[in-house]
Amino acid sequence: MQREQKTGKSGCPAGDRVEPKEPQGAQNAGIREAENGDSANGREPERSLLEAILSLNNVWEAQERVIANRGSAGIDGMAVEELNEYLIKQYPELCESIRGGWYKPKPVKRVEIPKADGGKRLLGVPTVIDRMVQQAMVQVLQPIFEQTFSDSSFGFRPKRNAHQAMQRAKKYYEEGYKYVVDLDLEKYFDTVNHDLLIKMVRETVKDEAVIGLIRKFLKSGVMVDGLVSQTEQGTPQGGNLSPLLSNIYLTKFDKMLEERGHKFVRYADDCNIYVKSPRAAERVMEGCIKFLEGKLKLRVNRKKSATGSPTKLKFLGFSLYQWKRKIGIRVHEKPLKRLKEKLKAMTSRKRGGTIEQILAEIIRLMNGWLGYYRLADMKKYLQGISEWLRRRIRQLYWKRWKRVRTRYENLIKLGLPHDKAWQWANTRKGYWCIAGSWILTITMNNRYFETLGFPNILGRYAELRERARLLEILHGTC
Repeated sequence: MQREQKTGKSGCPAGDRVEPKEPQGAQNAGIREAENGDSANGREPERSLLEAILSLNNVWEAQERVIANRGSAGIDGMAVEELNEYLIKQYPELCESIRGGWYKPKPVKRVEIPKADGGKRLLGVPTVIDRMVQQAMVQVLQPIFEQTFSDSSFGFRPKRNAHQAMQRAKKYYEEGYKYVVDLDLEKYFDTVNHDLLIKMVRETVKDEAVIGLIRKFLKSGVMVDGLVSQTEQGTPQGGNLSPLLSNIYLTKFDKMLEERGHKFVRYADDCNIYVKSPRAAERVMEGCIKFLEGKLKLRVNRKKSATGSPTKLKFLGFSLYQWKRKIGIRVHEKPLKRLKEKLKAMTSRKRGGTIEQILAEIIRLMNGWLGYYRLADMKKYLQGISEWLRRRIRQLYWKRWKRVRTRYENLIKLGLPHDKAWQWANTRKGYWCIAGSWILTITMNNRYFETLGFPNILGRYAELRERARLLEILHGTC
């Protein structure tokens, strides 16, 4: 909001939170009226698409989601905790500014996130108010565009996820499509052509006020080190509207692949196309690059794009594997390597903090990691990781005990006889060697680690897989 806000307007919701005043189906009715108005008979729709977006019920829901997602403040410094109070006072003025056309989104705050390959991912953090307006738009526009999206698109869509994408890839491999074209779009979110995107949106959305609002968000600019630069292309990652717009832009590519009869899986800008021969893979790669760079004005990263076997190439952190007649899903080597590096840093002998703090960090990391990779078959790998982690923790204990007397007393507490405890307390063997010796493995065994709160990694993995299986059964029956 660029001008001073007014708080004394009539009709402003009272109380300490914004409550919906309309029935739950109000915005859906507005969408239907806006999209299906009988203009041929000269009858104007009773409610435009913009009004569906600005309905109190829809804005209230958008506010709740923005608060639930938390996130950092934008360039104005406003925190998500302040959003509810702002809406109570400024909801009528906000709607008036959007209807009148003087609402102007603020530039997004540039944030750089390190990538696993050493590069940096550029994020744009909008202000909290802009995030709420974008979320209100997504809630109304998403159901409209869902009808136009491909069944092979799984990213940023309701009731779709990366696990379903991998299941589809596995299905294609089982059907004999054992070669894949792995396309990598270079800085996709930063290179989307605004004019082409608006043209695609206009094919489905007829409300020019909504289209104008989308264009304002695209052109809002970026602030870096206090300086604002204009954005001539791209949909900055970090905004609530960006994922929907990115799917709209690549729908033309999806339709092209469907018209040519290709089997493919796309998750946002990650796309795998499955074929039956190496020659077909090279031909499809060439055709896709021509379409993406020619028709959609995108850049294909030829160094990272590749053709080959799905059992070797990485897709969404996973790969397929074939053992005798079984075809399964596994975690690719790169995520496994990164996980071990993180755990190694957490359990470094040089770091500070108590053992309890270190275990809490490990639990948080493993819960998130297992939550995503639970789809993969990795029981044997997780068993090895658990054993390796326990040895790392034993090493930490041994290093921190330092003195002979301290080691002797702690070994006695663990149940060793006095002579053995004294003998091992005086050993000159290295930390890693002692951590794997029988003297610590029999005293600091699995049961001992359970009392410390060491995460039951295999148990958690089995629990998550069982829960996912039950949900699949439930959704299948429904």
